[in-house]
Amino acid sequence: MTKRIILTVVALLTLVGAGAQEKKQADTLQCPVIGFSFGALMPAGGSSSTGALGGNMADLYKGPYLDFSLEGDYKFASGWMLTLNGDLWFGYNSDNLQLRVERMGDIYTPTGYALSWSGVDGAVTAYNRSLSARVGVAKIIRIIPGNPNSGILLGLSGGWLMQKTVFTQDMNESAVPQLLGDYAKLYDHLRNGGILTQSLGFCYMSNYLTYVNFKVEFTLSECMMWSSRPYQIDNVMGLNGKDQNRYFDLIYGVKLSWLFPLMGKTTYDYYYY
Repeated sequence: MTKRIILTVVALLTLVGAGAQEKKQADTLQCPVIGFSFGALMPAGGSSSTGALGGNMADLYKGPYLDFSLEGDYKFASGWMLTLNGDLWFGYNSDNLQLRVERMGDIYTPTGYALSWSGVDGAVTAYNRSLSARVGVAKIIRIIPGNPNSGILLGLSGGWLMQKTVFTQDMNESAVPQLLGDYAKLYDHLRNGGILTQSLGFCYMSNYLTYVNFKVEFTLSECMMWSSRPYQIDNVMGLNGKDQNRYFDLIYGVKLSWLFPLMGKTTYDYYYY
């Protein structure tokens, strides 16, 4: 009888002590994620298949370019991510087409004025605009103890790219007829092609605050493009007809993204036993 009482007391004490313990473990997220990004890009040159002068993005447009993007990812518990990105690039300098007078000598005077209907300067602004859509994969390599959702980020993506020169005119000034409507397509260097992007950076997803999730990346992109216009005029490149060149451009930059996991996450799971 005494032995049975002792065993019962020991068992009760064990249960009470164990119930006061907790096992604390950080969540590993598996969920969709959306992100908004801002960055700066620089052209690093490249080549054309025929060696045409002044045809690459670095020759056409003065850098840097601003990059705004929207992304949708799916993060697995393993740290792997499927990624979908859409980007818009344009020149930081809103008037960044290089060698404009030399390229379009029939529109500009030797002193750099674009002749309008009334014979005065038409106040034309010319800059680059690029759109891209890419799909890819990324991997978060955990380096922070207690946070399996943060770490070094490696990424690879590929897809489609379009770039062109955009001309705008001051509506308060007389218009330049050669750059109105479809006439501007003779000078806009519209190109389409493929883009391959590699990225290296750091991704942080907070254990404590839902909206403190971000990533910083260094990106390098290889762009393979060709002209989409049946007729192109560029005096620097010697073009008066179809542009048959194939262009290879290198673009590098830095991006900062704000991330939003599309499911509630708790800081830690608590277990009582």
